[in-house]
Amino acid sequence: MIVITAPTGNIGRPLLDRLLESAPETGEELRVIVRDPARLADAVRERVEVITGSHGDPEVVDRAFTGADAVFWLVPPDSARTPQDAYSGFSGPALRAFAAHGVGHVVGVSALGRGTPLADRAGLVTATLVLDDLIAETGVAYRALANPSFFENLLEEAGSIRDRGVFTDTVAADRRAPLVATADIAAVAAGLLLDRSWTGAGSVPVLGPQDLSPDDLARIMTEQFGRPVRYERRPLDEMRTALVGHGLDEAFVQGVVDMKRAKDQGLDAGVVRTPDTASPTGFAQWCARTLKPAVLS
Repeated sequence: MIVITAPTGNIGRPLLDRLLESAPETGEELRVIVRDPARLADAVRERVEVITGSHGDPEVVDRAFTGADAVFWLVPPDSARTPQDAYSGFSGPALRAFAAHGVGHVVGVSALGRGTPLADRAGLVTATLVLDDLIAETGVAYRALANPSFFENLLEEAGSIRDRGVFTDTVAADRRAPLVATADIAAVAAGLLLDRSWTGAGSVPVLGPQDLSPDDLARIMTEQFGRPVRYERRPLDEMRTALVGHGLDEAFVQGVVDMKRAKDQGLDAGVVRTPDTASPTGFAQWCARTLKPAVLS
């Protein structure tokens, strides 16, 4: 029995699709935790066991983890909490339930940066790495998917790209770093959840096929869309003011700012890309398949 949290998100949805595709051969039973089952396709609901509620709820995870062999763990974004509460606090009931129900294997969504001088001052990334340690301390076999920023973050910029030909971030225009498609993260997670021959705790980097800078992204988008797209660097103070103005918790906002600053200082650049850490989806391919329809619609 594999339990999937956040099954309607950018990683959970393609992960669930992969596990369902393989289920006739593997015989794996699948259980999902979801707040709103209506967000699952009818064909999916017919093939999985659905536990309704939040996976931060002790009663929900107790029900969901009963009889479970493996869990895919993803903490949902919660900008109304401090980073520590958003990650470790939310996960507290699950940490206890892993041990109480004898869950053997956990695969979690994490971040790059462990072992770098920036790891302890990287805001949300630091909170993620602390959670990795807490999960490992429960005694489960644990693999943290160490990810850079996602291609999918650019979907939030689709309106600006369409209307102004501009996307923004806070890193230097020529700062090259790994970027990854969430479907590739899902593919790695599926392999780990189905295998379960691994033991102990460790990180699995998922780095995409190449490092790219914002200027590289602008060039590729210009080629894909057939019209100019440019990058504008946004000051961190401006971003902080805007996020606080939207009512986000000030400690959470500081966590975002610290993460962005660390990324601009090279947080994601510490892992060497190898055939094992590279993932296949390139930005041009993702752009044509996912971003272009969103921008040009």
